Amino acid sequence: MPETQEPSSLSDRDPMFDREKEKYERPIVSREYILSYLESAGQPSTLEDIIADLEVSEEDQEALRRRLRAMERDGQLVRNRRGAYGIVEAMELVRGTVSAHPDGFGFLIPEGGGKDLFLSPREMRKVFHGDTILGRAVGEDRRGRIEGAIVRILERALKQVVGRYYAEGGVRYVVPEDRRIPQEFAVVEGGELAPVHGQIVTLEITQYPDGRNMPQGCVVEILGEHMAPGMEVEIAVRNYGLPHQWPDEVLAEITHFSETVPEAIKEGRRDLRALPLVTIDGADAKDFDDAVYAEEIENGFRLIVAIADVATYVRPDSALDKEAATRGNSVYFPRRVIPMLPEVLSNGLCSLNPHVDRLCMLCEMETDMAGEVQRFRFARGVMRSQRRFTYDEVAAILAGDEDLRTQDAAMVPHLEVLHRLYESFAKARERRGTIEFDSQESRIIYNEQARIEKIVAVTRNVAHRIIEECMLAANVCAAQYFRIHELPMLYRVHPEPSGDKLEDLRRFLGELGVPVRLPTHPRSADLASIIEDTRERSDSSLIQTVILRSLSQAYYTVDTGMHFGLAFPAYTHFTSPIRRYPDLVVHRGIQALLDAAGAEPRWFPQKALQELGQHCSMTERRADEASREAVNWLKCEFMMDKVGETYTGIITGVTGFGLFVALREIYVEGLIHISTLGEDYFHFDAQHYRIIGDRTKETFQLGDGIEIRVANVNLDDRKIDFERVMPEGQSSGTAKNRRSRRSRKDA
Repeated sequence: MPETQEPSSLSDRDPMFDREKEKYERPIVSREYILSYLESAGQPSTLEDIIADLEVSEEDQEALRRRLRAMERDGQLVRNRRGAYGIVEAMELVRGTVSAHPDGFGFLIPEGGGKDLFLSPREMRKVFHGDTILGRAVGEDRRGRIEGAIVRILERALKQVVGRYYAEGGVRYVVPEDRRIPQEFAVVEGGELAPVHGQIVTLEITQYPDGRNMPQGCVVEILGEHMAPGMEVEIAVRNYGLPHQWPDEVLAEITHFSETVPEAIKEGRRDLRALPLVTIDGADAKDFDDAVYAEEIENGFRLIVAIADVATYVRPDSALDKEAATRGNSVYFPRRVIPMLPEVLSNGLCSLNPHVDRLCMLCEMETDMAGEVQRFRFARGVMRSQRRFTYDEVAAILAGDEDLRTQDAAMVPHLEVLHRLYESFAKARERRGTIEFDSQESRIIYNEQARIEKIVAVTRNVAHRIIEECMLAANVCAAQYFRIHELPMLYRVHPEPSGDKLEDLRRFLGELGVPVRLPTHPRSADLASIIEDTRERSDSSLIQTVILRSLSQAYYTVDTGMHFGLAFPAYTHFTSPIRRYPDLVVHRGIQALLDAAGAEPRWFPQKALQELGQHCSMTERRADEASREAVNWLKCEFMMDKVGETYTGIITGVTGFGLFVALREIYVEGLIHISTLGEDYFHFDAQHYRIIGDRTKETFQLGDGIEIRVANVNLDDRKIDFERVMPEGQSSGTAKNRRSRRSRKDA
């Protein structure tokens, strides 16, 4: 009589059984095994089918239910109307993030790449910007966009919302300050706070929208009056979810830091305290990352770039480290900084303040007279900055300011060596073909009442360029160091322009009569030469703007791709560990290699580094957007009493609905709506970045000068509206419309 074959055990069937056994006292079927089973089944399966086919015992069935629900929440599985579980990809569902537009519509951005799905205003009433959802393509809209429908909301991005509180006729509600959230929130009872009509509050969301019912929340924080000084930053911080309060664990850790460097940790380091290292920064800087020193040697220069040694104080996996990684970078607002590290470190123990001992990581380089680095090495050091210079002071000294040269006579020769070194670096930069744009930055000046007094241009001088070139050299050496030792690291990659953008650029330059041939894979030098060759043309600003818009965005990754804009084959960030987390990671990598002394250093897994790079790229974009929102608020506030005044400006953007104009005198940007351009039908020519009148052929092009009048300022929407000041004998579209309305009224 043949023996009966025993059913195989879970350990035999599930390839992840050992892992599950380590995690759980009573292991159940793994996610991988469930996905493999559903894939082989070829169709969605009910819970009963899964239990039977995977031979799940009765006592393990509740654990299986919980696992299936977790896989559903994570977007691995979806349950259909008959309760059967199916694989998301097999059901042609797309997992991604919602990107909302202030006009009410939005897009589903797929996690794995591919085309975005357009989400109509009706679909967007169920979700908020940043939510993670499952969606399905349902067709095309009349503009040819792939239209999507929301299948399931997997994760809510918002837990709180900041907005303006209204109490009218017994109804209490909050209108979000984030224009990407078009829904109003009903305020429900809860807590002891009693805001006043018109104040800015933080609302904790208690009920999310479902397409039919409005969202609800309770007030958990009263930020203050709508126009209070500093309110723009409070709103931006909360709109963009910037971590701005230190967890208790971090506060507990930093109590162990003293104001001075302990003598014990100075031992074994290279002593640079006698070297005339100096910091050169902006006048309002408080955290000093870097110090420099240069001397002339035979056939070249010796340069030391000393960078604050943050890694010695911020240890991996500490509460301080985890919070720094979460923040990703410091965020700079006018008059306020949200630092990556607590001030005891960022402005104190790590900052290279003058005349005090500080730990540093140094990159020592030897260059030839052509500005090429011939040798470099990294080391741990202890230093003492001899002087804290501002950019303007150094520029004035180098320009011959006798008072400053007398005051800092001992430092003048060292600054002059730095200048000669910079000149050699500049020649190397020119040979590489680094792209340089004629950009204009601005700075806000405040009065004693913390209101904007004026907005002024920030001029880059020779001191800015000296420090920039020294930092670039050290960053390139760091990238080479990791490539030589084959240690995975976060690189700063700036890809070459895409094929489509290059084709658009070729066509545009050709129609302008710019004699240029761009190869399929251009070098940065190709674009740099176009900028240089057209610098004296009247349309040079237009050409630079279009070239700039053809470039991709830089990001952090473990791939050692080139930095196209700087024309470096490999580049990383080493020089700002106080304010950028990737730089701190780079410091740890260098220290790991120094400590390994030829052995294999213990280091991050490559996958973890890649995920960290994606996170830090996101926090960088988040910081830029939050800072921009705060500045836009301040500029709107500044312009509120200037309605009716006229200015000259430059057209900086051309769209289907009008022209964006940057004012020359006060560095503020606003919109001229296409309907106010004149007595004509105007059409948008996207290919040539211009708007053309149908009858008059009047043309408004990117880079053109234009005279405007401030028509309206909307602080809530962060928008400034301009209208064109018409030439003698012409009137604007709005003036014509007003006359037409008066004529109809008189009739």
